[in-house]
Amino acid sequence: MLILSIDTALDACAAAVLDTSAGGPIALESQPMKRGHAEALMPLIARVMKASGVAFAALDRIAATTGPGSFTGLRVGLSAARGIALAAGKPVVGVTTLTAFAAPIVSANSEHPVISAVDARHDHVYFQVLGGDGRSLINAKVAPIVEALDAARFGAPHLVGNAAKILADRWATDAAPPFKVDQQGAPDIAWVAWLGAAVNPETSAARPYYLRAPDAKPPKDPLPGAAQPPAS
Repeated sequence: MLILSIDTALDACAAAVLDTSAGGPIALESQPMKRGHAEALMPLIARVMKASGVAFAALDRIAATTGPGSFTGLRVGLSAARGIALAAGKPVVGVTTLTAFAAPIVSANSEHPVISAVDARHDHVYFQVLGGDGRSLINAKVAPIVEALDAARFGAPHLVGNAAKILADRWATDAAPPFKVDQQGAPDIAWVAWLGAAVNPETSAARPYYLRAPDAKPPKDPLPGAAQPPAS
C-alpha cells in the first residue's frame, strides 16, 4: 500500500510517502514550523512526491493529522489532503496527533503507560493515556493540567507530545517519576502514514478533531458600519 501522509497540525510542516510492502517511507520531509504552513506545504509535498517517484494516481490513500492542534494549521493540511484525494480519486483518512505521538511507543510493547499530551494553553492540555500494550486507560480529552497529572496512578509513564515537559515539570514529587519525557513539537510523519494505512476509511474521517471549541469565534454583533443584509 502506498500512503501519502501530511501533518501541519502542530509545530511542523511534514509529508511522507510510505510503501508498506517496503517496510517504511520511501521519501519524507519535515520542517519545524510554528507559522507559514499554508505557503510551505504544497511545495513540500511536491518535493516528497518527486523524491518518491510515485505518481499521485498510484497512491492508495492520503492520511492527514486532524488535531488536536493549531486551528489554522490543521485545516491547511486537511484541505490539501482532501484536494489531492479528490483530484486523484483516492480515499482520505484522518489520524489524531495524540494517537500519532503514542504509536511508536505502543508499537514497542512498552511495560509503562503512555501519556500523549498537547498544549491547550490556559493551564490545560489535550491528553490521552494508553497502556503499554495499547489499551485505553483514559480517552482523549481536554482538561486542566492537574487532572492529567492524576494519571500518575497508572504507574511511571512515558510522557510524549509537545506538552510532555509541561507535565514533567509539574509532576508530583510523591509520585513515581516519569519513565521517560519525550518532548516533541510534532508527531513522526512516518507514523502518521503507518496509522493512515491501518485505519478504516469509513470510521476515520479527515475532519478537524476538536476536543473543545476554537478560541477564535465570530462576533455576536456586527461591527459598526458593516453592511447589513436586506430585510426580508
